[in-house]
Amino acid sequence: MTSPQISSPLKEHEARSTIINDFCITVATINGSGSATANGILLRALFTMGIPVSGKNIFPSNIQGLPTWYSIRLSRKGYLGRIETDDVIVAMNPATFLQDLNYLVPGGVLFYDDSIKMAIPREDIVVYPMPVKQIVRQADVPANMRDYVANMVYVGVVAQMLNIDLRAIQRALAVHFKGKQKAIDSNWAIIKAAADWAAGNLEKRDPYRVEPMPAPEDRILIDGNTAGALGAIYGGFQLAAWYPITPASSFAEALGEYAPELRKDPVSGKHTFAIIQAEDELAAAGMAIGAGWAGLRAMASTSGPGFSLMAEYLGLAYYAEVPVVIWDIQRVGPSTGLPTRTAQGDLTFAYFLGHGDTQYVILLPGNVNECFEMGWRAFDIAERLQTPVLVLSDLDLGMNMHIGQPFEYPNLPMDRGKVLWEEDLERFLNEHQGQWGRYLDVDGDGIPYRTLPGNTHPRSAYFARGTGHDEFARYSEEPEVWERVLNRIARKMENARNLVPKPVLHTYPGAEIGIIAYGSTEPAIQEARDLLAEKGLATDFLRLRALPFTDETAEFLRDHSHIYVVELNRDGQMRQLLAMNYPEYATKLRPVAHVDGLPLTARWVTERIAVMEGLQ
Repeated sequence: MTSPQISSPLKEHEARSTIINDFCITVATINGSGSATANGILLRALFTMGIPVSGKNIFPSNIQGLPTWYSIRLSRKGYLGRIETDDVIVAMNPATFLQDLNYLVPGGVLFYDDSIKMAIPREDIVVYPMPVKQIVRQADVPANMRDYVANMVYVGVVAQMLNIDLRAIQRALAVHFKGKQKAIDSNWAIIKAAADWAAGNLEKRDPYRVEPMPAPEDRILIDGNTAGALGAIYGGFQLAAWYPITPASSFAEALGEYAPELRKDPVSGKHTFAIIQAEDELAAAGMAIGAGWAGLRAMASTSGPGFSLMAEYLGLAYYAEVPVVIWDIQRVGPSTGLPTRTAQGDLTFAYFLGHGDTQYVILLPGNVNECFEMGWRAFDIAERLQTPVLVLSDLDLGMNMHIGQPFEYPNLPMDRGKVLWEEDLERFLNEHQGQWGRYLDVDGDGIPYRTLPGNTHPRSAYFARGTGHDEFARYSEEPEVWERVLNRIARKMENARNLVPKPVLHTYPGAEIGIIAYGSTEPAIQEARDLLAEKGLATDFLRLRALPFTDETAEFLRDHSHIYVVELNRDGQMRQLLAMNYPEYATKLRPVAHVDGLPLTARWVTERIAVMEGLQ
């Protein structure tokens, strides 16, 4: 049926040929309306049908009332980065109704709540009004729940009109509500009623439809924060301290959801971990570092403003050589910035964190599987090196749902590093003429041996100092002692190059031009490389996964005529670090930096590089 508000609907001959599993659906609602459930049901149903799919949530930083958008991209080829235009819009918010229409492609589809009484100025789109209030009222839903289940109306209508399998919708409901039958049944009743209404009242006039695709059975759909939390659980975390902050809160919440089930002593039934919500981020860092000094696998999770507060404590951990893991789920800064938008703006801050001469190991996960892996591997590196390890994710990777492979249980024993218990310390003393010092390097790798509280050997005690000290933890202000100890700590970073994850290399035959990036930008860059290849420009791509840089980075810089460094920040922070570490290649590095708070798109990367290459 055609809306009476449209003066001249899209003519039949103007409609495009059928487009299957290759379009973008954006739902425009308001924050706090319950739309997250409905959008998640659509996303998971499409995933269940085997279609490569991703979801991007653009939401405000208040609790309720402001506009929010959720974009679901379907791509037969597996391109799952954000795109700038919409093929299908579900308009549920009068405040953004006309604005949302501007993003709809010619020939696109508009589903909208028919209580929105606005003229539709476009004649080049297909329009499907939805009687949301009528369907909800007829479903006999309690009045206090109508606003929340109203979103299930568009789930049913969109599913019917785009051919989304209703059985997949049912399975998605079961997953979301975790088998709670009353919630499943009430939501399904609305969805089924809406689908039946659409089947009897709407004539399909648009080109978009979905079809099941063969897909590996071993795929999962998960967000990066949950993946990282699961990795930390399997990595043996014993203490996590945190203070609520977007977009990192869900990391600690995932720990709290899964750790009670997965980390329980089978004999006593007691939990083998502690999760503490501190009074602020400064306290959270202090708790984690104190626990790390005591021998626990300890961590904290935060975002930019909280990360800033942790700087002084992390300087203490660096100099006192205490292992700890900090997850920074990046958002837009500086200051409070945009709490619910994504960026990669904390890189140079993390690299130079603290006053004085410091250097940190930084891990850079690029997908949910790497979030899981780095969730456990960060503890191994921190304890091996006796130093803080910083994991930089971001809002897009951390809070949005992504397709991944089933996680693999760590295939290596935990690396607790150079820890001496009673017998170990006695043997050490015998082998080293009775000399043991907490900060004494006897192996030449820059890493001393440590003892932990609970060691009863009479020689095990020491002062953990953040002030000047010598190799035996004795207070010292001697210039040569200070410099010797600080340089010895720096040697650990050379050893770190052999411990951190290596970069991932993607090549095109004959490519002379390189692209370097990291983190959540990979989907956009992989798609952009294919678009650039269509323009005749072949590129190789090196995705960095950690700092300090490894030999593979220098080889990539050496082997390419010039390199575009793509990142989600204003100043090209990774390019700055590359130029500083490899000054001989600095003139090869070309910044492709962009930060508007939204995930990077292939179109922007393609156009930017094409212009710089003189292709358009």
